[in-house]
Amino acid sequence: MGMNKKVIEKIEKLRTKIRYHDRKYYVENKPEITDYEYDQLLKGLQELEGDYPQLITPDSPTQRVSGEPISGFTSVEHRIPMLSIENTYSEGELREFDSRIRRMLKGVGEIEYVVELKIDGVAITLWYENGVFIRGSTRGDGLKGDDVTTNLRTVKDIPLRFLCADDKKVPPVMEIRGEIYLPNKEFQRLNQEREEAGETQFANPRNAAAGSLKLLDPHITAKRPLHLFAYAFGYYEDGMFKSHIECLEIIKDFGLPVDPHYKLCSDIDEVISYCNSWEDKRNDLEYQVDGMVVKVNSLEVHDKLGSTSKAPRWAMSYKYHPEEATTKIESIKVQVGKTGTLTPVAELTPVQLSGTTVSRATLHNFDEIERKDIRIGDYVAVQKAGEIIPQVVKVIKKRRTGNEKLFHLPGRCPVCKDDVFKEEVYLKCYNPLCTAQAKRRIMYFVSRNAMDIEGFGPALIEQLVDKNIIEDYADIYSLRFDDLVSLDRMGEKSAQNLLNAIEESKDRDLHRLICALGIQNIGTHAAEVLSKHFDTLDKLMKASVEELEEIYEIGNIMAKSIVKFFSNNQIKKVIDKLKTKGVNLKVIHKGTKTVSNIAGKSFVITGTLNGYTRKEIEDIVKNLGGKVSSSVSGKTDFLIVGESPGSKLELAKRLGTTILSKKEFEDLIKKNVSSPCKNIM
Repeated sequence: MGMNKKVIEKIEKLRTKIRYHDRKYYVENKPEITDYEYDQLLKGLQELEGDYPQLITPDSPTQRVSGEPISGFTSVEHRIPMLSIENTYSEGELREFDSRIRRMLKGVGEIEYVVELKIDGVAITLWYENGVFIRGSTRGDGLKGDDVTTNLRTVKDIPLRFLCADDKKVPPVMEIRGEIYLPNKEFQRLNQEREEAGETQFANPRNAAAGSLKLLDPHITAKRPLHLFAYAFGYYEDGMFKSHIECLEIIKDFGLPVDPHYKLCSDIDEVISYCNSWEDKRNDLEYQVDGMVVKVNSLEVHDKLGSTSKAPRWAMSYKYHPEEATTKIESIKVQVGKTGTLTPVAELTPVQLSGTTVSRATLHNFDEIERKDIRIGDYVAVQKAGEIIPQVVKVIKKRRTGNEKLFHLPGRCPVCKDDVFKEEVYLKCYNPLCTAQAKRRIMYFVSRNAMDIEGFGPALIEQLVDKNIIEDYADIYSLRFDDLVSLDRMGEKSAQNLLNAIEESKDRDLHRLICALGIQNIGTHAAEVLSKHFDTLDKLMKASVEELEEIYEIGNIMAKSIVKFFSNNQIKKVIDKLKTKGVNLKVIHKGTKTVSNIAGKSFVITGTLNGYTRKEIEDIVKNLGGKVSSSVSGKTDFLIVGESPGSKLELAKRLGTTILSKKEFEDLIKKNVSSPCKNIM
C-alpha cells in the first residue's frame, strides 16, 4: 500500500509538471525545457501508467492532446479531433511500431509507409466549402482550437479558392491540415528588427510563427512572412482516396504547398534508412525540421487500426536528438532594453554548434541563473533553441573545480550606474536618462512599425548618442546636415536622404506615434485602438485609468502603463519638443465624415466588385468608422456581394444579415460622406 502511495505521488507530480510545460509551450509560447526533456517526462508517465493502468484518469496528459485555446479568439470545435502523433528517438521502437501493426493486421506481409519531414511549426486546420476557404483554426487541445481565419488569410501559401484542372475532384466540404512555419532567414530578420526596436526576441521560429498567428491585429501578421506545408486531409465528403500518397498529390492539385521531400517506402528498413539520411541534411534546409513522420500508406489500413484517445495507431514520429556542445562560461554580461529591463547573457569560449561558431548564449532572466545554479567558469551544455538561438541547457557540475564564481545580481545599471529594482522575474533600471535605454527607445521609435524612418540604423544611433548629438527621439527632428556628415560612413547623399526621411515621418498618423513613444505594454494594435478613441495625443495624455479601462481591448495593466508614462515630466518635455518640431499629434482624416449608421457596423465582402480592389472597399468602410471582417457571423451587419459570391452569401441569408449589391453599397456610402463619393470610391 505504501508503494502505491509513492507511485500515486510520482504520477501526480509528473502530470503537474507536464501540464505546466504544456501551458508554457502551447499557450504562452515560452518553453522552459527542450522537446527531448518534455518527451522524457511524458514517456516516464506513460510507463508508470502502463504498469499501473488502474491509476489512469481521463484528464491525464497521456489521454488527450496538449494545449488549450488562448483568450481573445473564438473557440472552434474540430469535427475530427486533431490528435498528436506518438514519437520516439529509437530505431528499435520504430521497428516495434511496424511489428505491432503487422500483429494487429494478423499476418499481413510488408507494409508500405510514407515518410515525411516533421516541420517544426504550428499545426492548423483549414476548412473549404466547394473549393473556397471559409475558416481556419489552431489545434488547441485537439478537440477545440482558436479561430484564426483572419490571420490565416494573410498567409499567401493558402489559396482562398482552389485552382485545379478538374473541379469534379473538389468535395463540397473538406478539411485540410498543415503546419504554419517561419523560414530561418525571415526568423533572423524578424529578430534583428525586434532587437533594433528594443523588443524581446523570439526564442525560435516555431514561437515566432505561433506568436504571429495569434496576434489580434491581422495587419501585423501580414507583415510576417508565414508559410504553410499541408500534410493531410482531416475530413472530406464525396471523395474516396485509397492512399496517403494519393492524398498528398491531390492536395498539391488543389494548390496547397506540400513539403516535396516525402517518400514512399516499401518496408521498415527503407523507412529507417530514409530517416537516418536526413539527420544531417535537414540543417541545409531553409526551415526547421526536428524529425520525420512515418505513416501507413493505405487509408483502408488507417481505418482498421484506428486511434487511441491521444494518437493514431498508424503513424509514428521519429525525432532527432538535439545537437549539443559543451563549452565554458567566461563571463556573464548584462544588457539593458528600451524599458530598462536588464537581461543576462553568457559569454562563452567559442564552440562549433550546428555548423556555426557560438560565443554567446541567452540566460533569459536572473531567476533562470539561480534555478540552474549557473556560475562563471562553469562548463555547460549549449543547444540552439529551434537550432537558431543558443541557450544554456544545463550545468555540467561534475566538471567543477571549486574556482567557479557565483554571479551576483547587479544592484546598479551597468550603463548609467543608477539603482535597479526587482519587478517579477526581471531587474529594471528606471533612470529616464540612461543612455542604454535611450538608444533602445530611439531604435524602437524609428522602426518599421513605428515612425518608419528609413536609414536610421543601430550603428548610426550609437554614434549620435555617444557623441551627445541627440539624447532622445525628439532630438531626431533637430538633426542638421552638418551633424550627419561628420559621422563615420555617412556621405553627403546619405545624409540628405536621411533628412528627407526624417521630414517625411513628421506626417505619420497618430497611431504610429503612440506606438513609437515606447509605452510599456502598448504595441501596434493597442496604439491603433487608442488613436480611434482619442483623435489627438493631448486627449490621450489627459485620460484617467478609469477612462482608458472603458475602451475595448485596453485592460487595467495597459491603462496604468499609459497614465504612468504621461505623468513623467521628462516624457512631457520630449513630447513638447516633438510638437515644436512639427510632428503630427492628431489622427489624419482622409476627407470623409463618420456618421452613426455606418460607424461601428460590421461588414463582410464576398465575390468580386468590378472597379474596386478588396483593399479599397476595406479602406472606404474603415474611413467611415465601420469594421471589416473575413467571415459572416451573427454579429455581421452587412454582406457586400459581388460577382461569383462564395458560401458566405447562403450563411448571411440564413442569419438574416443585410445583403448589399455593388450599387446598394455605393448608395449607402454616398449618404454618409459630405464630400463627393468619387473621392473615396
